[in-house]
Amino acid sequence: MRETLGDSTVAAAHVVAAGYFRSYSVVGLLALIGVLFVAVAFGAGRLLRPVVPTPEKLLTYECGVDPVGEGWAHTQVRYYVYAFLYVIFAVDSIFLFPWATIFAAPGYGATTLVEMFIFLGFLAVGLLYAYKKGVLAWT
Repeated sequence: MRETLGDSTVAAAHVVAAGYFRSYSVVGLLALIGVLFVAVAFGAGRLLRPVVPTPEKLLTYECGVDPVGEGWAHTQVRYYVYAFLYVIFAVDSIFLFPWATIFAAPGYGATTLVEMFIFLGFLAVGLLYAYKKGVLAWT
């Protein structure tokens, strides 16, 4: 096989392979530095923090409520609705960045503008529905 490929072809293949694996070595080195950084931070925290166990510190803590009685508690559903609304608008903001890059490309302006208004219309209808249901009233 060496006779058919020639020395220059084999040398070029080694150079390409070396460049390929060098890029992975940079990623591996950065991952190792990241792991070491976290390990040093946790180790420093363990060495520097005061250790004073008291009975109050050893109690189970749940949002400021003393653990008395059964493990059953009533929760307000409206907090989940606020979280759901936050997720909806976070997805909206994530969708805006790729839309802005496509909108700047030639030939996509009118189409992407109509798509964005349709998307924002759906979000506005959902927000209006939440407002009409009284979900957004903080009590």
